[in-house]
Amino acid sequence: MNFNLDFFVRTFFLALAGLPVTVGLTACTLALAAPCALAFALVRMYRVRFFDKAVALYVTFLRGTPIVLQILIIYSILPSALNAVALRSGWKLDVFAVNPFWYALFVFTLNTSAILSEVFRSAILTVDRGQLEAALAAGLSHFHAWKRIVLPQAFLVALPNLSNATVNLIKSTSLAFMMTVRDVTAIAKIEASYGYNYIEAYLDIFIVYALLGFAVQWAFSAFERRLGSWRKKALFR
Repeated sequence: MNFNLDFFVRTFFLALAGLPVTVGLTACTLALAAPCALAFALVRMYRVRFFDKAVALYVTFLRGTPIVLQILIIYSILPSALNAVALRSGWKLDVFAVNPFWYALFVFTLNTSAILSEVFRSAILTVDRGQLEAALAAGLSHFHAWKRIVLPQAFLVALPNLSNATVNLIKSTSLAFMMTVRDVTAIAKIEASYGYNYIEAYLDIFIVYALLGFAVQWAFSAFERRLGSWRKKALFR
């Protein structure tokens, strides 16, 4: 087997064209999943009747099943279900012409919200409840006590796990090609199919995701150090 260096280099730069899709899918997923995850965490912590058990089942199911299966099931069922609803409602909507990016976003948001809900819940539980009670006793409203006292401390504790969740999400988005999303993986695989140069294409994908994962981990580490320094300055004022 001969390694085609020219194909390897050319495909690497072609694959980079799919990087905005990968980064955009990751960013949009986090933007949608994070507030949902926080709401789920609070529902479980406060044991909201009926909803807490439903959320617990949701989290357990999505965390306990492979995301590949979630993609296969949702991408097989969702377009057909939407099409049936559109036909019954008389909507002039061709659901099969919808950009597959939105289907991918839906799947990854469901999965990530379940994962982040446990990250947030565990981080919030590390904050001493006495601080919340002291804030309420000092006259702060429940909302402001959470906003100013509990959540900032919980966020700092959650940062390492948020970093891991983000890196795992980036790696998971490589499966978006199964929904015909033209991301890094899809572009490289399409190029490889013309001449069966899959080894070179897979190495290209490996390098792109390795560099992207390293960049995300570095950014989170730098942010965590910055927050730590701000916290120390605040304590010694």
